[in-house]
Amino acid sequence: MRDAGRLLIVLGIIAVVVGGVLVLADRLPWIGRLPGDIVVRRGPVTFYFPVVTALIVSIVLTVLMNLFWRR
Repeated sequence: MRDAGRLLIVLGIIAVVVGGVLVLADRLPWIGRLPGDIVVRRGPVTFYFPVVTALIVSIVLTVLMNLFWRR
């Protein structure tokens, strides 16, 4: 039961952090608009793929997870 409780606490913290990022995303105009992000506009259709933003988020999360969950 202890492991399930810890898992729920971690998932709750992750949900709060993701929610905070979504709320603050409008105040950080550079998130999702970095050089290297792909934007294709063809008439009424826009395709957007944030390649560089995803890489930076992945690197930051990897570093944080290695700092906090290293055994």
